[in-house]
Amino acid sequence: MAEPTFTDTATGPAALRRSPLAHLADRLREATVTGRRGVAVSEWPYATMVSLRVEPGSAAAGRIEKCLGAALPAYCGETAPAGPRTTLWLGPDEWLVVAPPGAAPFTAELHEALAGEPGSVVDVSAHRTVVELRGPAARDVLDKGCPLDLHPSVFTPGQAVTTQLGPVPVILWRTAEDTYRLLPRSSFADHLARWLIDAMAEYARPEVP
Repeated sequence: MAEPTFTDTATGPAALRRSPLAHLADRLREATVTGRRGVAVSEWPYATMVSLRVEPGSAAAGRIEKCLGAALPAYCGETAPAGPRTTLWLGPDEWLVVAPPGAAPFTAELHEALAGEPGSVVDVSAHRTVVELRGPAARDVLDKGCPLDLHPSVFTPGQAVTTQLGPVPVILWRTAEDTYRLLPRSSFADHLARWLIDAMAEYARPEVP
């Protein structure tokens, strides 16, 4: 399980930024478990996130969809990938657009597409961080504290929902068979990371026959 690597090439004030989990980077790496019950956790820092609200089916929504290159998701759990960006459904008229670290800014484009009609486009990148959990035991770790049914027949790759993991509210996004991205508020990221490290620990020990 290769850990994603990100290089911060920001300049100016952005070069001074620190991710919510920078202080736990070593502990996250040390928590990695390999083998048949392998699981690893890492932060996906500085992702671009834009909160989007607009009336579905409106002219403004149509322009925004053209800007995003995909139709806005229409129901709970649905996501809409388009190039490096993915739009997650949060509510009947609310979405979160997520792009990887270093992605070109696109908030101004969405503002222009809204064209003053009712709705909002807000950069909320500092509001959340992204924690990636991956490996054969990833779902087992989540099952310890998530009330959702995460069986593959119910929660399939590409789906994203708002839920809780332990006491922490998160957006849970399954991006691949054994890969999940969790989007907690930045102020809750430390608690979530420590919860995951603790929940992963048993998989480093021999299985009990």
